[in-house]
Amino acid sequence: MLAKVKFCGMTRPHDAALGAEIGASYIGVVFADGPRRVNADEAKRILDAAGKGVRRVGVFGTNDPDEIARTADASQLDVLQLHADPTPNDVKTIRKKFSGEIWAAIRIAGTHIPPESEMLFDTADAVVLDARSDKRLGGTGHALPWDQLAADLARDRGSSAVVLAGGLKPDNVGTAIRTLAPDVVDVSSGIESAPGIKDPWLMREFFAAASGMRAH
Repeated sequence: MLAKVKFCGMTRPHDAALGAEIGASYIGVVFADGPRRVNADEAKRILDAAGKGVRRVGVFGTNDPDEIARTADASQLDVLQLHADPTPNDVKTIRKKFSGEIWAAIRIAGTHIPPESEMLFDTADAVVLDARSDKRLGGTGHALPWDQLAADLARDRGSSAVVLAGGLKPDNVGTAIRTLAPDVVDVSSGIESAPGIKDPWLMREFFAAASGMRAH
């Protein structure tokens, strides 16, 4: 497999079930503001539909440890994805209240990984590289400049895994993987017919491209 796949922004249980059936390693729901936002009860119902063979990820637009811990417990999350520009201290504080994995997002506006974010590569279990938008935290559909980021990632890559997000689609994820060699590719809008509504054909095509099952 070229990279593990995370299908994110799930709003319907049957989409989550299909994602698991296709072979995704991670299924994600969003608690941050936006068109894919769900509450803890909805998240548990969606993630339960995926079964026990996948890791359950919650995307947060806050770094408040108590709020995150309550939601994680109610939704039975395996992974927390902090998308509100978390610091290493945020990760360490939340780790005291949550025993699963913590992923920290670095939202990139230009062509370089911000220097102040470099410490996250040795603090979080995974670093999520996503495109920065002034309008929303994620799910924007904007791709990152993979070629320009390659040197930064080679310099900064520490003990944490690398999760690549931002504008990935079936027709570009293979190129992104070959350029940056992420451990996980994270897709939401690139497999949708409308925000939060996943397209089964696009989900299958994305997984095939990311896992090397489709000709380049």
